[in-house]
Amino acid sequence: MRFNLRSIMLSGLFMMLASCSTWKEPASVSDSEPDIFPDYSGVTVPSNIAPLNFMVEEASHIQASFIVDGNAVTEIIGKEGVISIPEKEWKLVLDAAEGSSFSVVVSVWDNASPDGVRYSPFQVYVAEDEIDPYVAYRLIEPGYRSWRQVGLYQRSLSSFDEKVIVSNRTTNETCLNCHHFPSYSSESMMFHARGENGGTILYHNGRLVKINFNEIGPKKNTTYPAWHPDGRFIAFSSNSTRQSFYLHGKKPIEVYDNASDLILYDTRTGEVVTDPRFMTAEVLESFPAWSPDGKYLYYVASDAHELPDEVESMHYHLLRVPFDSQTRSFGEQIDTLYNARFSGGSASYPRISADGRYLLYTWSSYGTFPIWHDEADLAVLDLETGENVDVSLWNDPQHADSYHSWSSNGRWAVYGSRRGDGRYTRLYLAHMGEDGVSGKPFLLPQEDPRHNIWRLKSYNVPEFIDGEVILPDSVEKLFEPEQ
Repeated sequence: MRFNLRSIMLSGLFMMLASCSTWKEPASVSDSEPDIFPDYSGVTVPSNIAPLNFMVEEASHIQASFIVDGNAVTEIIGKEGVISIPEKEWKLVLDAAEGSSFSVVVSVWDNASPDGVRYSPFQVYVAEDEIDPYVAYRLIEPGYRSWRQVGLYQRSLSSFDEKVIVSNRTTNETCLNCHHFPSYSSESMMFHARGENGGTILYHNGRLVKINFNEIGPKKNTTYPAWHPDGRFIAFSSNSTRQSFYLHGKKPIEVYDNASDLILYDTRTGEVVTDPRFMTAEVLESFPAWSPDGKYLYYVASDAHELPDEVESMHYHLLRVPFDSQTRSFGEQIDTLYNARFSGGSASYPRISADGRYLLYTWSSYGTFPIWHDEADLAVLDLETGENVDVSLWNDPQHADSYHSWSSNGRWAVYGSRRGDGRYTRLYLAHMGEDGVSGKPFLLPQEDPRHNIWRLKSYNVPEFIDGEVILPDSVEKLFEPEQ
């Protein structure tokens, strides 16, 4: 189902008047499944996910039975065309279907079927694997240069509770980006605040500080972060990013790096550590990511080209280098895991599953900013066999699927996708079984499914975390003008 904002908003007014609160018997039966939004048919969900509330456009009356092993666990009568499942009853469904599936039988009364139609049931699979309690993300208007409100938020995945971590109202309207956490911990985090009195904000071991990297070490800005699992180090790429706008065609913009290097920050000593191999102008490195044991740093790299004229020649390889935390040094051997020259395309956002088995990255035809590439897809590499894993179910053929992260048990991925309208990035969750078989992804559940259309914000940089982040109130003082 494609989003139709106007019809959904108008149908909401109609259904407030026409909805009924009694269970009915529909006059006819259909062999097809209902056209619901979001599409939850055939998805695989965690055993601790929030209710999968859904809607049918322009329904004057809607009802749904949730069936496990032939028995109706609960029956819901909707309002305004929306099936809202109480959390207590939803938990009964999940518990009964864990490790198996449940079916949903939906009946709808609307203009096309004024006497009601019962549709063929659709299945939802409930994995035994749980998902992390929270996901953190940035909310921002999907513009090119300006924004009105931007903030870092956290959402409970077992309920609909969403809270702000920090917003630009707190930080004197700076741009907030590139948040990250060590080993999924809600007790430590970092983010960048770009603008007046900005810097890199580090909350670690109960201490809150602002760091201006342009004044220490090699005096390079920091961009994309990767916090080492032991919490001591943060690897950064230092990117000089530019934008070019197209006059013709569907693609409005290209984002690229004029230069990018890798640096390492030691949170214990406050030093910036560099390796000459990752500080040259001839090669552009970006998007660092650690292995779960902290013994390897993964990143992408491309030979430099004349930009923006040769931007379509920028093809990023996927590389890995050993790391010794005792000596704060990188090993001599650099392994190539994905060779863009031979395989074609370009890699970005490498992330390794918690068990060290799978490497998830974004593939695009060129460059390293795939959110503006409709062809961008997720790809998975099995690090034990070196073979590609089929995750075609996770990808949309028409719109970009991009930034992603793994859950702490390695069984779930969350990523941003522009499927639906091609404009706004929304969050999808997908299962990866121990056998490497991927499940059909599903849109992040909302209390009112229309919220996915009414919220005119893009979700960026989703990261799983183990609990609620609570920053000290003193974070506001970091952005006060220096006396």
